[in-house]
Amino acid sequence: MTAVSDFTRGGYKYIPAVFQYSGGIAALPGYKIERVRFHNAVPMAEGFKRIAEYITDRGRPLTAFCACELRTPAPWDDAGFIAFNKGYVVTLSEWGIFDGTRNPVARSNLCPALDPPNEECFHAFAFTVKANDAAPSFINAGGAEARPGSEPYAQRTIRHGETSADAMTEKARFVIAEQERRMGLLGFDWSQTTATQVYTIYDIYPFLADQLVRRGAARAGITLHHHRPPLRDLDYEMDCRGVRTELII
Repeated sequence: MTAVSDFTRGGYKYIPAVFQYSGGIAALPGYKIERVRFHNAVPMAEGFKRIAEYITDRGRPLTAFCACELRTPAPWDDAGFIAFNKGYVVTLSEWGIFDGTRNPVARSNLCPALDPPNEECFHAFAFTVKANDAAPSFINAGGAEARPGSEPYAQRTIRHGETSADAMTEKARFVIAEQERRMGLLGFDWSQTTATQVYTIYDIYPFLADQLVRRGAARAGITLHHHRPPLRDLDYEMDCRGVRTELII
């Protein structure tokens, strides 16, 4: 598998990962990424419909859809997560994005710890537009403290089941390094980010200064969401982006 692949029909490149999402995306030359956040989370079926209308109204093909942020009622077990993802990619197949093996769309999927939605919802999405003079733009997919592999998450999670300050620091260090690796593959670094989002219900202050601020991850501040990652075995997730155009609808 190549480190980065072009999805020319969408105007972006991506880091191949798993069937449900890519590791991150960046606009190809001649394009830029725009991010749109819903003022209130929108249930998935309605969200796909509204996203399709929004993208086509902008004169872009549905293949321009390049990233999304989801909200889920509660963390899944491994089997539940796989089942959800098999349903999620059906629409991406219909849109000509998912080919049955590779999925270029970057994604974050989180579970609000308080006042969660009643069903899977869209929080935000992103798509590409033509822009010859735009600054480079990218979005990293959300990543948590699980090593790559096919084993159950419990077997490859950093400090599984531990939430002490020391354990959370080790988890965060792993996740931050992975975000940096993905940015490097796409040709970016922290100096080009416009937002960094952290998702956890645990205290980040023991490592905030050394692991986030000193490394440059907080150049635009840190947006902390009191959310859990989408699987029961995980405790800390992050994503970041460098996007100059954002809108709330």
